[in-house]
Amino acid sequence: MTQPLRIAMQLTLAAVLVGLTACSGGSKETVATPSGTIAPTASPSESPSETPSIPVAEFLAPLTGMPSDKEITNRPFAVMINNLKPARPQSGLTQADTVWELLAEGGITRLVAVFQSKQFTDPIGPIRSIRPYFIQVGEFYGGVLVHVGASNDAFAILQRQHKEDLDEITNAGAYFYRDKSRKAPHNVYSTLEQLRAGAAKRKYKDTATMPLLSFDKAPPALATASPATRIDIKFMLSDYKVSYTYDSAKSLYSRFINDEPHIDKNNDQQLTAANLVVLEAKTEIKDDVGRLIVNLDSGGDAVLFQNGMAITCTWERKEGDIVRLIKDGAELPFLPGVTYYHVVPNSASLDNHLTYQ
Repeated sequence: MTQPLRIAMQLTLAAVLVGLTACSGGSKETVATPSGTIAPTASPSESPSETPSIPVAEFLAPLTGMPSDKEITNRPFAVMINNLKPARPQSGLTQADTVWELLAEGGITRLVAVFQSKQFTDPIGPIRSIRPYFIQVGEFYGGVLVHVGASNDAFAILQRQHKEDLDEITNAGAYFYRDKSRKAPHNVYSTLEQLRAGAAKRKYKDTATMPLLSFDKAPPALATASPATRIDIKFMLSDYKVSYTYDSAKSLYSRFINDEPHIDKNNDQQLTAANLVVLEAKTEIKDDVGRLIVNLDSGGDAVLFQNGMAITCTWERKEGDIVRLIKDGAELPFLPGVTYYHVVPNSASLDNHLTYQ
């Protein structure tokens, strides 16, 4: 759907909602327009003269569903973030709209942090190399791929398919810097300003069409969900565990690694998310180095965590689209806020990688 059409649909629906609100009662509820704008309707106690006007100029950030005073169309950056212990705490993760956590060789994970709606000047990193399935995740969101080097397979994809990327080693070294307080290879950083300058230098498009995501402040599936205020995720190594605890006061999950708070070095804040997704994917070891093939096409079992509850579901992905979560034949919406995805191997059942209570 084109942006002008989406805007036209938003304006038309907003006008209809205003008319309906002014002439009818009913309970207060939330209505989502095609553009994602959330508009309140009137309660029975509100007279027509007291009915608040619908803010037609209000938009939602495409990847978080959070309010914005303007339409957000800037192209995201999908940054490969080092997640080894010497690389933590990382910088910039509290500013990401979406974060994917996937296995890299050696049993440790690497993060793909997608930055779009927030503006900030702090460092992002440390940045590491890219793998084929990391390329795929970045392209779910039309992002410029940001990395430091690549596996042979990933480099071949980048070159042969002319991917739009910024690589500290091959094509964009001037737009990265080395932090002298960190040891290599855990010391490569950049900033949004530098990444934008690098993308402009290489004449990459600075806008992108975002996947249309569904957001709901009160997802219906929560009515029959199971409690989940403590979540533990094991990817491959027994001594590497990711966990979350639910903060009901903030309606957010707080992230831990090996029972230690996972912190953003820029602001000393703990990483949090409104939505957590754990999904299983076919994972194979490709070579003697331990490089992996992770299948993000074939679907499988998944669990969505929201509001301290767990919703068992499945995931699927059609060509050219992102991963969608499905339950009873319908797509599950997200709560407005940041979403973290965690991809675990399907060599064992999902229960072997995920526990919650």
